[in-house]
Amino acid sequence: MSLMILEDCIACDACLEECPNSAIEEGDPFYIIDPELCTECYGFYDEPACVSVCPVDVIVPDPDNVETLEELKYKHSQINKDS
Repeated sequence: MSLMILEDCIACDACLEECPNSAIEEGDPFYIIDPELCTECYGFYDEPACVSVCPVDVIVPDPDNVETLEELKYKHSQINKDS
């Protein structure tokens, strides 16, 4: 499942550099996560790095982008196939 950032985001930049897939970008007025790039850090970390550094706990599962572990594995392999 892709993650999403809620409107209570304070745009503190904590999550921006943590994403190994560059799925997080500045939005207006808060950051957004591109569901096509978010793998919940599968293949990099045991848990989503952005969630662990968010000081206001506004990064949550995106109910509109539910994915199985197999789908996350496949997405990870496609995003990082040139690495």
